[in-house]
Amino acid sequence: MSEITLITGGCRSGKSRYARRAAEDRGEKRLFIATAPILDDEMRHRVARHRAERHKQGWDTWEEQYDLADRLRQLDPRSAPASKGGSRYDVVLCDCLTLWVNNLLFASKDDASLEEDEMAVRAFDLCAAARAIPAPVFLVTNEVGLGIVPADKISRQFRDLAGRCNQEVAAVADSVILMVSGLPVPLKGSLKETNFCPSSSSRMNRI
Repeated sequence: MSEITLITGGCRSGKSRYARRAAEDRGEKRLFIATAPILDDEMRHRVARHRAERHKQGWDTWEEQYDLADRLRQLDPRSAPASKGGSRYDVVLCDCLTLWVNNLLFASKDDASLEEDEMAVRAFDLCAAARAIPAPVFLVTNEVGLGIVPADKISRQFRDLAGRCNQEVAAVADSVILMVSGLPVPLKGSLKETNFCPSSSSRMNRI
């Protein structure tokens, strides 16, 4: 059974950096599952650059915008032989759940009809698939409900869906970490030893 860690926080709070450092401490065979949609050439170049940077650090990258649970099931040795991904990785990092929610919401260009109950089922299915693989799983998400109430319906729907997804995953996760200004705050479970340090720490040491 896998250990699931959910890392949440606001924009530019250090979520992805912390998740990657923590995951890299857990093994050398690393899988990064990216959910960002590729909508134009600029995004395509950015994704390619990030993929190359991760590869230098020993990461393989899978792109998956919609069916994260199915992707994780490919890592379950009971359903996937090692030659096709099963038992292949020491650690898995998915970044991020918020973009996954966005992708699901806008999967139908004509009707953004995803409901909270369906989102809850998808989140639970994701956690069940993560739990079944023999490697720790790190999931990155965003806290989107701490600001003002969005002015339009679709933005409010997205906020509600992302919040529901976060609640469902946090309920199942072994550890939940809130990133605030680059610092990890444990909400559930405890912080494990890691070589992570805030990006400004080297500068602070010179003050």
